[in-house]
Amino acid sequence: MPERAKVAVLISGSGTNMAALLYASRLPDAAYELVLVASNDAEAGGLKLAAAEGIPTFALSHKGMDRAEHDHAMDKAIRASGADYVALAGYMRILTPEFVSGWEGRMLNIHPSLLPKYKGLHTHQRALEAGDSHAGCTVHLVTAELDDGPILGQAQVAIQPGDDEDTLAKRVLIAEHQLYSRCLNELVSRPYDAGWLCKRVEALALALPETEARDSHGSPGWRTGGKSGKYFAYFNDQHHGEEHVAVLVKTSSQDELLSLCEQAPDIYYKPAYYGASGWVGIILNRPEVDWDHVQQWLERSWRSVAPKRLTSLLDAADEF
Repeated sequence: MPERAKVAVLISGSGTNMAALLYASRLPDAAYELVLVASNDAEAGGLKLAAAEGIPTFALSHKGMDRAEHDHAMDKAIRASGADYVALAGYMRILTPEFVSGWEGRMLNIHPSLLPKYKGLHTHQRALEAGDSHAGCTVHLVTAELDDGPILGQAQVAIQPGDDEDTLAKRVLIAEHQLYSRCLNELVSRPYDAGWLCKRVEALALALPETEARDSHGSPGWRTGGKSGKYFAYFNDQHHGEEHVAVLVKTSSQDELLSLCEQAPDIYYKPAYYGASGWVGIILNRPEVDWDHVQQWLERSWRSVAPKRLTSLLDAADEF
């Protein structure tokens, strides 16, 4: 069982979504824990709740500070806490692109509408004025553009006759509390989820010229070269009693295979079955996988079996 991911939560007010994340983190199946609650308002009510629950807090008013300077200070506090992820929970600040890029893929937000509808403020009133049958909420990854990152999950809330902005907001908030912790749990679990890892490997493998997915002995594999093509990668989900979830790729020799495993045993291993043929396993169920590195190995392995007509095409493309 991997260690729980460490999460910092940013708030500006009462922190009800932060509280929902906090209490969900204490359930037996939670994949994360809160290590910091930070705010741009020292009087934010959520700070008092977090402190009472034993969660470290940090507060720094943005008033009189340059936006980039304030973001830098917040980022410094988050990193000092050891956080792996950042969850925005009613943090009423537009973040600088530099701050956002530093947490790319690891910062998420919850927004009170069914995105892409109603970005920004007054979402409930806008849904009512549009005559929508449902409102709701969305959890998404944070990008430089406001409320525009990849969607991680949504929950619909029916609009009832007689609803006003306040009554609708109260029900949507209940949905937010249910949705946010589930999406956060799923996000931080991805690095150890074999299904998600396999899909990511497959996307990289199929991006190479004339490749196809085809199972081999019950394992996902990818090959190139048409009907008589050869495999250049396999996906290994703890097969043959191994602890690793990995992608298997071809090395140039047994000497290279053994050298890789000896020099970086936290990244490479010799597969029980394929290792005898010079295949090396790149371990994927570990923190901070370098996917550019995985892509480079897939291309190298592909080149070792692809027909020359295909490698020549790729070489020509690389020149542009």
